[in-house]
Amino acid sequence: MGGQREVVFAGFGGQGVMTAGQLLAYTAMEEGKQVCWIPSYGPEMRGGTANCTVVISDERIGSPIINMPLAACVFNRPSLDKFGAMIRKDGLLLINSSLIDIKSERSDITEFLVPANDIARECGSPKAANMVMLAAYVAATGIVSFETLGIMLKEKMGKKKEFLDINFRAFEEGRKLIEKVSA
Repeated sequence: MGGQREVVFAGFGGQGVMTAGQLLAYTAMEEGKQVCWIPSYGPEMRGGTANCTVVISDERIGSPIINMPLAACVFNRPSLDKFGAMIRKDGLLLINSSLIDIKSERSDITEFLVPANDIARECGSPKAANMVMLAAYVAATGIVSFETLGIMLKEKMGKKKEFLDINFRAFEEGRKLIEKVSA
């Protein structure tokens, strides 16, 4: 991978942004990388704004505070408004196009429109939108392997088989979406 990479997952409380960030952090740790996961909650948990920053590096992380992340996965319009402008030049922005009907208007970053809620609903549960976005991010960056990510998903979220199956389907659809648009 080389160097340090940062990603912000941001949306309303209850959209699973913290879970997506944690799962990425656990996966990177499992692969022997240095990791920092920082949650940030708005005034209310469910329905308020929530975001987390995940910093992943091959070397020791000097500071977990990131003002201009390399990437962001935004789940709602307020998150796009806040984090879309913060991404570094040549960075990556994934937009949940199920809930956000605009682009960032930036020409200096790579942008993917991911209809995460729609895909999750087709997979069996709208709650799996976070897994669609996480898989899309991993497919776009290669930051961790899908094999390790699948192992960690099963380990951390495998208590209810029907939800695990839905999450795996959501993963696969998020991955396929990025592979298709990147081809």
